[in-house]
Amino acid sequence: MRRRASLVLLAFAVFFAALSPLIRWYAFPRLAKIPPSQYQTMVLEAKNATLLDYATMRSKKVPKVSIVQTLKGNVEASEKIERNTDRDVVVWDTLSYVADHKGKLVSAIPERYIFDAHTQEPVHARGESVDGDPVRREGIEFKWPFLTEKRDYQYYDFQARTSAPIHYKGTRTVHGLETYYFEQTIPWTKVKVPKRLPLGATPETVEQVGLERWYTTKRMFWVEPVTGAPVDGQEIHKEQMRWKDQPGRKPLTAFAGHVKMRPDFQEATVDLVSSQRRLVLALTAYLPWGFLVLGGLLLALSLTLEARSRGRGRGTAGEGAAVGDDGPAGDGTGPGGGTGTEGTPATGPPGGGRHRQPV
Repeated sequence: MRRRASLVLLAFAVFFAALSPLIRWYAFPRLAKIPPSQYQTMVLEAKNATLLDYATMRSKKVPKVSIVQTLKGNVEASEKIERNTDRDVVVWDTLSYVADHKGKLVSAIPERYIFDAHTQEPVHARGESVDGDPVRREGIEFKWPFLTEKRDYQYYDFQARTSAPIHYKGTRTVHGLETYYFEQTIPWTKVKVPKRLPLGATPETVEQVGLERWYTTKRMFWVEPVTGAPVDGQEIHKEQMRWKDQPGRKPLTAFAGHVKMRPDFQEATVDLVSSQRRLVLALTAYLPWGFLVLGGLLLALSLTLEARSRGRGRGTAGEGAAVGDDGPAGDGTGPGGGTGTEGTPATGPPGGGRHRQPV
């Protein structure tokens, strides 16, 4: 019975030991994915910022500038691309809408971002664009990969339409969550004028006035490493309208301010990331290590039962041999025992055991 139980335990030990790496290296890449239908809105603010008044073409201080980032998963587009790429693809249609303190439009830049659902690597397909212009992204944008590492990454800047390193700068704690802090600085760079501007202004009218747009920013992200999701983001952002043919003329400040995530959206993001973090940890740590430990315990219990079973078998065999030897010599009833008189058989039969029936 014990031997049968030990074999069953051994089978379960092998099963759980084999299941451990399968969950980590097979199930995790197939289950941990960005859903294609995700919808999310984020609000960032820059208080006491500077804006360009397109009516007077002068820069002025305003109490607040709001940046509303809307992200919407395009399921139909992702399914179409998946058929041609044989990958799990997510398509995000995003919009960065900048408004002044009165809610009036400052600029609006749409994007279509196409990426792998698990690795977050860009997938180059038709429709990949920024402000309606085709682009080819390199590196990440919006989100870091699952299990973010302590290293630099290539991050895509949608204003400059180029990728540059974003540097790992250490760990920080945000609302009780340990995060990796990343920082990127884009030097002054000539960039395209947004196609949606106040008062019906267009890139063509700006060019006719003799202006061109320049931009610089210091970008900061606090990323929860298990999910790869930023729980806080800030930018020290500056934009100028410079005179093309008059290099000595003072440029116009189109926007300048310290952009921060609004506190209520930051708290909601932390809550969401905390719940998703537990799911990712279950696939990468809790279940793999738990099954491995369980397999080891079952193996130890199986070996213990097997050892006891063999020990009991050897003990039973030894007891049988001892009884057969002690009967004729130990109790003095066998031949030569000295208890019977000469010519009278001893009281015990030869062998000291049971009477044998005549054949």
